[in-house]
Amino acid sequence: MKGLIRFSNHVMQRFLPDPFLFVIILTFVVFGLGLIFTDSSTIDMVHFWGDGFWALLAFSMQMVLVLVTGHVLASSPVFKKILGGLASLAKSPGAAIVLVSIVSIVASWVNWGFGLVIGALFAKELAKKVKQVDYRLLIASAYGGFIVWHGGVSGSIPLSIATSGHPFQDKIGIIPTSETIFAPFNLIIVLALLIILPILNRFMMPAKEQTVIVDPALLQDESSFQAAAVEEGQITPADRLENSFIVSMIAGLLGLAFLSYYFYQSGFDLNLNIVNFAFLFLGILFHGTPKRFLHAVNTAVKGASGIIIQFPFYAGIMGMMTASGLAAVMSQAFVSVSNDFTFYFFTFLSAGLVNFFVPSGGGQWAVQAPIVLEAAQSLGASIPKTAMSVAWGDAWTNLIQPFWALPALAIAGLKAKDIMGFCCIILVVSGIVISLGLLFL
Repeated sequence: MKGLIRFSNHVMQRFLPDPFLFVIILTFVVFGLGLIFTDSSTIDMVHFWGDGFWALLAFSMQMVLVLVTGHVLASSPVFKKILGGLASLAKSPGAAIVLVSIVSIVASWVNWGFGLVIGALFAKELAKKVKQVDYRLLIASAYGGFIVWHGGVSGSIPLSIATSGHPFQDKIGIIPTSETIFAPFNLIIVLALLIILPILNRFMMPAKEQTVIVDPALLQDESSFQAAAVEEGQITPADRLENSFIVSMIAGLLGLAFLSYYFYQSGFDLNLNIVNFAFLFLGILFHGTPKRFLHAVNTAVKGASGIIIQFPFYAGIMGMMTASGLAAVMSQAFVSVSNDFTFYFFTFLSAGLVNFFVPSGGGQWAVQAPIVLEAAQSLGASIPKTAMSVAWGDAWTNLIQPFWALPALAIAGLKAKDIMGFCCIILVVSGIVISLGLLFL
């Protein structure tokens, strides 16, 4: 295992470019594939790319807020104590790796945005508390838990087909989450990953001489803020408002009041907007004054540049994949070699491949659903299991797709190539676990 990890890390460190260059290269690859495998002309592909370029603006802003609000909340005194107390449970590097893996998997199953942020923040806290733990593996373990999100209660595909009026209702009707998210085959896959991934991550610990340790002093939040003392006569009304505990309390309690109303009306229905809303107003509340809160925001925003610049390029790639029909061609190629036993497995693989170019669960389902649902009906396959095969494939290759890793990397202060060597191993093992579950359960 140590030799395998050493080789994987060496390859990634040597050949994986910066995520911005990665998305540029991916753009060129999709452009070329569209010309080769579809009827699209060069002008068509340019048109598809440009039309799709700004399609993820709203989602990009949501992801920026995931990073900023999560970072702000974690830098508050209250949350530091919570994460610090949980991190103190780990008494050794191995225990730290196992603990962050479990926390990340559970949090991601509850909500993908919550898990993405909490996993990275908790890994940083563990790096401060536990000596001799490999910081790269900590972050990779935290990000690896993200794989279960589409099999969890925030999975966009199972939630979509459980909602009245979804685009494919006339073909498959409404499928309740009891047949997808909470179906025995899906819960067994999640449970298997919850057991196997922490053990795998523990065995991936590098040899002592190759362990990358970060100085805990470098992980201290810059957002710790001490208000400057001002003489009484120099305090302006604006100063009083900026340092007012009452203003923050009223704003924070107003946000909590809405959250209480929302959960009363909708139940425990977490989505990205609600997670961001909760993080934002808890951050306001926990920082105590508007000035402290704004200082924390200014610090957190510095890590959002990758998301702001790169997500439009991924939107352009999605535009080419969907409008040219390239995503459908890829899906059809896998479906055409399937039979009634291998269908779910090949659907999973095709979804994993398409996700590498279309890293959006909802967008991918819109492209693949017409093909896989028709094939499922012709083979007499289970529609709920077909949908979850696409969902798991969509989540699977996120492990080596920098698109989703950007928020976690920004929080951790690492580059993609620092963790991708470990993530490749997690990809292989988790792929085997999920495939076996889809084939035999």
